[in-house]
Amino acid sequence: MAAELRARPEGLKVGAYTSPHLVSVQERIEVDGVPIGEEAFAEWTTFLRPHIERLDASFFEATTAIAFADLAARGVDIAVIEVGLGGRLDSTNVITPLVSVVTKIAKEHTDYLGTELSSIAREKAGIAKHGVPFVTAEPDPAVRRVLLAEAESRGAHPVIAVDGTRAPTRRLGLKGRHQHANAWVALAALNTLPPPFGPAGDAWPESFERAFVPGRFDVRGGGRWVFDVAHNPDGARVLAATLRECNPPHPRCALVGVLGDKDYLGMIDCLAREVDRFIFTIPDSAPERRRWDLGRLERELGGLAVAHAFEPDFGRALTRAQDDAATVLVTGSFHTVGDALARLPGFAPLG
Repeated sequence: MAAELRARPEGLKVGAYTSPHLVSVQERIEVDGVPIGEEAFAEWTTFLRPHIERLDASFFEATTAIAFADLAARGVDIAVIEVGLGGRLDSTNVITPLVSVVTKIAKEHTDYLGTELSSIAREKAGIAKHGVPFVTAEPDPAVRRVLLAEAESRGAHPVIAVDGTRAPTRRLGLKGRHQHANAWVALAALNTLPPPFGPAGDAWPESFERAFVPGRFDVRGGGRWVFDVAHNPDGARVLAATLRECNPPHPRCALVGVLGDKDYLGMIDCLAREVDRFIFTIPDSAPERRRWDLGRLERELGGLAVAHAFEPDFGRALTRAQDDAATVLVTGSFHTVGDALARLPGFAPLG
């Protein structure tokens, strides 16, 4: 959406707030594709600190406040705001948007959102607002019904279910068939917006060819490196399908670091058919309490047929992954991808 909004002939100033970040928290807050400066972020933190401390705000709540203050101060015409966790109780849900979007539902953050897709869907649909369009491309009919019913109960209008399986109408900058559904839902959302923000028409606009999100089947280094922030089995299945579709050269080595509270065995199972070798590691930026235990992983893997090694030192693991590999896949979490990008010359998102 942001790519098309920036391409509008009216010359809109377009903000964005996304999470989590890969290398620097500055990546979360952008205007016209440019991250907030370090000095500006520090100034907003200092200015808002008394309120953050008074409310005992979480890190995400604090960055949300900083983002909203900065985007407002810089006078953006429109902003794309990504929900952090769930929806109903998320700190971003204080705004009344021009349109609310849920792409699809996966089992994630079950401690907070519930263990069933239906309960997760109800929480996600909590971003729906009275009189505001609601758009989703959820493919599962049962889950889609929950999303639509919840949005309607909150008075959203119109409530739009998008067919994400439609054929593409032009090349897409983002790789993978799953991005086709995201493109169709973005187009549907754009078409609910009033001028000068929308509508965008019935076909994907030219700007979709330039859409790019770091860490989402992000191919670099002349095609040798693939970075993907897949961090649950659903994401790993999509990553495996995109590997089959794009078919990067063999041998492929997957450098994998997953947080311990994720379904890492399910992820490894999804990827095992698409890689020739695994190196399991621990990214330096992963919180101590959430790091996976490589000794436990070794016991749990049992008879994994694909060649694999365990290297807890992230720097050594990154070096070993490159040995005799035509393609190096870095995946498992934002921490893993971010730490790799920060170590590899010229790859960090902020340069």
